[in-house]
Amino acid sequence: MVPNRMILGLLLAGLLVSDPSHAKGPLDPFGRDEPLPEAAPSAVGMDASILEQLAQRIATEQKHKLHSVLVARRGRLVFEKYYNRRTRHTPHDIRSATKSITSLLTGIAIERGILPGLDAPVMDVLGDAYPAVEDKDALTFRHLLSMRGGLDCDDRDRQTRGQEDRMYRSRDWVGYFLALSPTDPPGAVGRYCTGGVVTLGEAIAQAAKEDVAAFAARALFDPLGIENVQWARFDGKTKVDTGGHLLITPQAMVKIGMLVLAEGRWAGKQVVPSSWVRLSTSEQAKLEDRPYGFLWWRAPARFADKSFDVVMAKGNGGQSIFVVPELDLVAVFTTGYYNSPKAALPDQIFYRTILPAVDEIQAHLSTSPDPAAK
Repeated sequence: MVPNRMILGLLLAGLLVSDPSHAKGPLDPFGRDEPLPEAAPSAVGMDASILEQLAQRIATEQKHKLHSVLVARRGRLVFEKYYNRRTRHTPHDIRSATKSITSLLTGIAIERGILPGLDAPVMDVLGDAYPAVEDKDALTFRHLLSMRGGLDCDDRDRQTRGQEDRMYRSRDWVGYFLALSPTDPPGAVGRYCTGGVVTLGEAIAQAAKEDVAAFAARALFDPLGIENVQWARFDGKTKVDTGGHLLITPQAMVKIGMLVLAEGRWAGKQVVPSSWVRLSTSEQAKLEDRPYGFLWWRAPARFADKSFDVVMAKGNGGQSIFVVPELDLVAVFTTGYYNSPKAALPDQIFYRTILPAVDEIQAHLSTSPDPAAK
């Protein structure tokens, strides 16, 4: 049932490449989060020897940009390693993985009646704050959540006016996004656009009449015991960047993944509506030819004749939350591989090593020891 050690060695080989550059120094904590419960891998149906070999392999590399690797199954943390001077209490910039947390906040706001609903026009909420905006009446919350706003915005294309680096040079990113020209009807074409998610966050703030950071603390982070958190800001620090750059710890990222596994429930309390978790993590559109939910990515794992759904929050540099509902599994990575092809390292480790350490996966490896990951 256990994969051949030679095969495991091949899966691990080449995943870590020496990198002479140095990451920026780690940040001091903003607070202390409640720690997650721990367990031995064998107690939750995982092969401890595979995880130990992964730890040893990483330890032999003196120069890499991994910052943390964490694995949790059945509500228990079974693997937790930190590198490059990071610790359990070091907050990390999770970049665009922030967007998936914004999705959770949106679901809470809709369920509480703060936002009017998925198919309501965004300008119904933002019209008073941005009265000069025209021709955006058809833009809905559904469009922003699925990256189908139809405006001149594509973060992968620097020629588009709404590309994030161009937006960042403005003072009010929301006003900048709402002033973009339409290129397609809303809902017609998916293009990755951070400006739309920042606008979504400002809509929550306007509707709630509360700073997004305060709303997130009260509605999401406090119930999960997450205090070591800080949002980035813009427009003279009056608005919150809900499209990226949230600072939280890797354990907090695991908690977000576990919350999704439990369909929004935490410690006996329904923090996020279960219907929203199911909806937002299911396929709503194709983005870059990949299945996309409401600010959550999807990428299945296939082993022989078996396929497992994988839901992901992803951020520049390799910041990752992997959630596998069928296996009750969460894996988290933070790294410093910003704007680098090496940001694919977490995907390689997750699909080729962490998943094969799960007992149920090993049954399929016994018949096909070379899983087709992604």
